[in-house]
This record gives sequence, structure tokens and C-alpha cells, in this order.
Amino acid sequence: QVQLVESGGGLVQPGGSLILSCAASGIIFPIYDMDWYRQAPGKQRELVAAITRSGTTHYADSVKGRFTISRDNAKNMMYLQMNSLKPEDTAVYYCYATNRMVARDYWGQGTQVTVSS
Repeated sequence: QVQLVESGGGLVQPGGSLILSCAASGIIFPIYDMDWYRQAPGKQRELVAAITRSGTTHYADSVKGRFTISRDNAKNMMYLQMNSLKPEDTAVYYCYATNRMVARDYWGQGTQVTVSS
């Protein structure tokens, strides 16, 4: 059974930091490209950051310079370091694993991040 479990969300003040984690099980983690998405109330889900199997990263313009995505293949873990958080970063953050070669993709259940004073 495949599971992607996010953790680390919470309430933080503007300018603060959080680290999100995604623990993967039931997949061969190193062969999956991994993404962080987010969805704010009333808005579409959007890509925040991505990291390929080889470690190449990509960021949405809105988070460049503030967020850092990383992965630890030995631990089947992905992370999102979020700094200088803004109220507009408030959303549910989702972990996403995809491998086009085997046509498989999976979503986590999400973790809430709220940036507010």
C-alpha cells in the first residue's frame, strides 16, 4: 500500500519559518519525481516546488528564494524548508509522487499551513 504522509504544518507568524516533511512508503522512492503542491481556499491547486529523481529542482516564482525543496532517498523522505513566510502562503500543502515511465502517481493527504499574526 502506497502512502505519502505530510507533517510539519501549523500556524506561524509572517516572516517565520516552517519545515514540511513527506514520508513515502510502498514505492521505490528514488525513481519518483517528487513535488509539493498547495491549495488555498477558493483557489486551484498549484505547484510550489519540484525535485526530480536526479535532484534537479524547480520553484514557482512566488516562492523562489524563500522555499527550498530537498529529498533523502535513503530515508524515503522529501522536505520543504519555508522561510520568510507570507499570509499568501496560507494553504493546504500536498506531497505528490510521479513516475511517468510506470504511469503511477500518488498524493498525500495534505498538511495545513497558516501564516497569520
